[in-house]
Amino acid sequence: MEPKKNPKANVGRNSSLYFAIGLALMLFITNYAINYKTYDKSNIDIGQVNMDQLDEEDVPITEQLQTPPPPPPPPAAPEVIEVVEDDQDVEETVIESTEADQETEIVDVEDVQVDEVEEDVEVPFAVIENVPVFPGCENEQGNNAKKQCMSEKIQKFVTRNFNTELASDLGLTGRQRINVIFKIDKNGNVTGVRSRAPHPGLEKEAARVINMLPKMKPGKQRGKAVTVPYSLPIVFQVQD
Repeated sequence: MEPKKNPKANVGRNSSLYFAIGLALMLFITNYAINYKTYDKSNIDIGQVNMDQLDEEDVPITEQLQTPPPPPPPPAAPEVIEVVEDDQDVEETVIESTEADQETEIVDVEDVQVDEVEEDVEVPFAVIENVPVFPGCENEQGNNAKKQCMSEKIQKFVTRNFNTELASDLGLTGRQRINVIFKIDKNGNVTGVRSRAPHPGLEKEAARVINMLPKMKPGKQRGKAVTVPYSLPIVFQVQD
């Protein structure tokens, strides 16, 4: 018996090509089957719009009312013009000139006397050229020596005349400090006494003592008497 197959035919020659084509076709069918979706027709039926059933909208016709313009304002009454007769006397204002004429008397400047106004100048005690001189410090030499002598004299005067027992009578205890400020004017008198203390009674006592200071020789600045402010602290201890 003779074989029917052609011995020259090679069946396995294109087997790899056929395998690749079949594999690609199966992958495409599998991907399409996975991504395929179905929808219910009842959910996607949106119906149809019948334009014939829409009623035509009637637009009303409006008429614009024309407002008549406002009536013109009545004419203003004419102003009453007063006629002045020609023979009526009218007072005229005469403006005198301030310029000097030939008849004006010219005053010489040298004949005018100007009164000098003395200014009340204050110079601090620390920078005064010539300090005020307290009675008993006249013989001190130099400005600094007179300052020291004046300070010592004032402290001794206050210590001798100040009533220290007043603090205990007022119910105060411990260390008390009173700040006093006053001025020695250009006549050498004590003025403008101000004091500050823990109690008004101490302030009055300090002012009383300072006002008792004797008259001094006034301080001078550039040879002229001036007012010199002076500050004095008063400190004492109240015995319990």
